[in-house]
Amino acid sequence: MDQLIFDDARSLHDLGRYASRAKALDAEAAVRLQAGGPVLAAWVGVLPGSGILGEGLVLGLRTFALATPADLDVAVPAAAITDRAARGGSTLAIPPVQLTPTWSSITPPRSGWEYAGLADGDDLADVARTGLEEVSAAVRERGVAAGLTKQQVWARVVTYTRGEDSLDLAAGVALAAYALGFLSPGRPVEVFRTNRWTRVSGPGGHVLAR
Repeated sequence: MDQLIFDDARSLHDLGRYASRAKALDAEAAVRLQAGGPVLAAWVGVLPGSGILGEGLVLGLRTFALATPADLDVAVPAAAITDRAARGGSTLAIPPVQLTPTWSSITPPRSGWEYAGLADGDDLADVARTGLEEVSAAVRERGVAAGLTKQQVWARVVTYTRGEDSLDLAAGVALAAYALGFLSPGRPVEVFRTNRWTRVSGPGGHVLAR
């Protein structure tokens, strides 16, 4: 198929902003557009995993309603989506350039999730901002050699306490939720787990990590 028709122009505009945030994290970012009916799932890779199981993988997910059901599963440049969304309207022409990021071959489970508790979105935002400052300082000091520091920062496990809930999440989860615009001031996020996966659901979208 060569296009997606959204419920309204606002939805396509929101997809464009989402792709723009992904591009801010990685200039070469890809967005996986996955649809099998009236809902589009838009995935982005925030942190790459390692090994056969993809340990450390962090994905962002937003869903959008489609006016016309679609059958699609392609990964395209985030920059191409931002360009097309900026033209307005409610129809997205599928970019002709298709990518194959390693993370696009891994799809988190759709069922079997168990509720684990709540975490304060403001706490996740603080962890993300602190981590970004730490990584930026390392880059200014050591340039490309700061890669190891970046890995260490986002792999760090942070304990979030809210009421009776105490949850351990990798700092990379906070980065994804904050950088992709999934958090709202004063609003908590819900945490779910299944097998090796963790899902953090905020007001603006979902982060899935393993």
